[in-house]
Amino acid sequence: MNQIKQITAIETFIVRHPVLRKGRSIDTCSFVGDELNSTIHFGYFENNLLIGVVSVFKQKNGTFIDNNQCQIRGMAILENHRKKGIGQALINHCEIYISETSTSLIWFNARENAVPFYEKMGYLIVGNPFEIEPIGTHFLMTKS
Repeated sequence: MNQIKQITAIETFIVRHPVLRKGRSIDTCSFVGDELNSTIHFGYFENNLLIGVVSVFKQKNGTFIDNNQCQIRGMAILENHRKKGIGQALINHCEIYISETSTSLIWFNARENAVPFYEKMGYLIVGNPFEIEPIGTHFLMTKS
């Protein structure tokens, strides 16, 4: 049985570490704001096994004038479970959750290789690519 449910920040590390912080120490999986009451974490479970995670932060990006903004962060699917619609299911879940909070804008920093995935879901690139060391090239993306 597959399901998406709310999880804790520390539970995200099981997926964040091998996908987003491979080869780095586990403490790099902790993001500023993970433990705030305004932050929520979702996990995708397949047969009670956590295989995908995403987090939603009530975070304003000065690039945008909207006051009510949310940042999607820490999107990760275990490698052998990709290309099965899990990422799309997680993002759709986030969008529904965010729409219920009267938020008018979603933004995030997408890794270069993830841009086509997000574009298919209606997200647009804003501005030029930039580097996040030591991870690589990213693009600011948004959707209203």
